[in-house]
Amino acid sequence: MTQLAAVDVVTAATHLMRAGQWSAATELLNAAEPDDPAEHLALALARAEVATDQDFAQQTNHAPAAIAAADALAPQSWDLAMMRLRKDYSIALFGSRADGQLAERARQLIADAPDDARRGAVTFYAGVMADNLYSRPEEAFAHYTTAYQLGEKAGDELLMSLALRHLGDHAHTAGDLALARQLWERSTELRQKVGHLLGALAQQTLLAVLLRDEGDTAGSQALAAEVNRWATQVDLKFIVQETAALMADRRQQAPPR
Repeated sequence: MTQLAAVDVVTAATHLMRAGQWSAATELLNAAEPDDPAEHLALALARAEVATDQDFAQQTNHAPAAIAAADALAPQSWDLAMMRLRKDYSIALFGSRADGQLAERARQLIADAPDDARRGAVTFYAGVMADNLYSRPEEAFAHYTTAYQLGEKAGDELLMSLALRHLGDHAHTAGDLALARQLWERSTELRQKVGHLLGALAQQTLLAVLLRDEGDTAGSQALAAEVNRWATQVDLKFIVQETAALMADRRQQAPPR
């Protein structure tokens, strides 16, 4: 049987995860049988990453067990601490209850981050927490700006797209629809480039919101209908709900971020 290095299995699983195929990604990682302890850890970390990502996208609860399994191999891991932060943010966001400790945990992870990409990732999460949990828009904007700069420095296009999405949200809130379109379209392009289905659909939902706000109700409803079909197939509940509202031309809150 052909042997694959763990890094190749993890790379393939990451692409499946970004395509919204979380079960297939997990099955691939579980099928690998590494002999080397370092590869065993890499696969465990990847399983935890896939579970954390799926929990946010579909409001499942796979991450705690996957993180615990990886933690047995690498206690005190920065990456696992980051996954716990992401999972707890998801619980707070969808459960509508803020945890004051999340901000402090994010600050510590920023201080301890081993590289620019990781520092940018946790800085972005500090931003969405400031925006969505603590109602501190100026602090959030500063975090998004820093996250974009770090993503650009590290060549992390997914991180750049995340920051642009939220910088565009601030422009939209301020009434600058032209700037919002510029930032949201660029974010969409980057997400499409890296094959991030959830991200691309979330961005297209915002472009449908923008079309509505620009006065193009028919265009907004048509785009929302296409996104709704995609999101329904992958069980992305919050995108399904938001696009259904747009299809009916009802104004509701923007989708969770």
